[in-house]
Amino acid sequence: MTSRTRRFEGTEIERRRAVSAVLAATALLLTAGCSSDDGGGASSDGGTPPSGGTASESSPTQQAAEETPPAKGSVKVLRTVATGLDTPWGVAPLPDGDLLVSSRDDATITRVDGETCKKTELGEVPGVSPAGEGGLMGLALSPEYASDHMVYAYFTSASDNRIVRMLYEEKKPAGEQLGAPDTVFKGIPKGFVHNGGRIAFGPDDMLYAGTGESGDEGLSQDKKSLGGKILRLTPEGDPAPGNPFPDSAVYSYGHRNVQGLAWDSKQRLFASEFGQDTWDELNAIEPGGNYGWPEAEGTSDEGDFIDPTAQWATDDASPSGIAYAEGSIWMAGLKGQRLWRIPLNGTEASADPEAFLEGDHGRLRTVVSAGGDKLWLITSNTDGRGNPKDGDDRILEIQVS
Repeated sequence: MTSRTRRFEGTEIERRRAVSAVLAATALLLTAGCSSDDGGGASSDGGTPPSGGTASESSPTQQAAEETPPAKGSVKVLRTVATGLDTPWGVAPLPDGDLLVSSRDDATITRVDGETCKKTELGEVPGVSPAGEGGLMGLALSPEYASDHMVYAYFTSASDNRIVRMLYEEKKPAGEQLGAPDTVFKGIPKGFVHNGGRIAFGPDDMLYAGTGESGDEGLSQDKKSLGGKILRLTPEGDPAPGNPFPDSAVYSYGHRNVQGLAWDSKQRLFASEFGQDTWDELNAIEPGGNYGWPEAEGTSDEGDFIDPTAQWATDDASPSGIAYAEGSIWMAGLKGQRLWRIPLNGTEASADPEAFLEGDHGRLRTVVSAGGDKLWLITSNTDGRGNPKDGDDRILEIQVS
């Protein structure tokens, strides 16, 4: 068993601090807009800890100086930002506080106004082949979005999963604002299930992508395969400098189906992952790390595998998107229909994870930082596995601590 002795320490980018400040300020201005939820569906205390989960042991000496969040947190639903979304999956916050949202099954991208909640369809992404868990999934803005207006998307085509970038031309008529997709990376295995799909630019301005093993378990341990991996790429789609394996986009391996990516305040990468029948996982990602699938699911004493930061029974989580706020990772649960809070000390959980909003809004797909103590939370009841209510799917703005 390896210990977490390596840490991903990216270089701080001043521009990202500025963007975060803009988002935080925007979030404060938005709380009065759209439909408010005056306590409805809000939780002030967490639910029961995850089945079989335990708090991690105290962190190494170098982590001891980090501020540890309280063991107990809180969640308050502030307002509903959008309703009537069809199979929403990826979300990319714009610098002005609006949101871009992908529809997995319709292959469209919609802009949601953060103040008025108006929805405007940018257009349909060509080449998307939705089926099962595949379709138009993760979204991310270029690190140079202010000047290049490029939107990146991860989607399932007829032959593979791939990443493209498109010019967003706001001045064109609605429905015609997306330029032709430029493929920056392709060849990720596709399947009816386990297509991964989350993409995000890290603090180092490199593009990270979570992939699935497409139902073929053997791909996860094959370092030459792109399935069951976290990939690290340049914005142009080349293997990023400093990757652990020469001339390879693979950053970590031994994953089953990576669904969430987020960095903490120290620029350490975390990822959420679907288990099979026993344990879902939140992992702290090390360059070149082997996370065990299919030989290990959850904590294991066999092999040279990295154990998860936290784990859950699959009925309690089935995790998708994650975000970092207020010293904790916040994880959206699909089958579990709840939002999990995992307080951190370094890369370890400092207390048992807490469950919030259990069953209040159905399946939860994506959670995204809105700056400071605010998050956007996206439901997923129209994905074929939920029970949609009037107004589903929706985006909620929540306040957390």
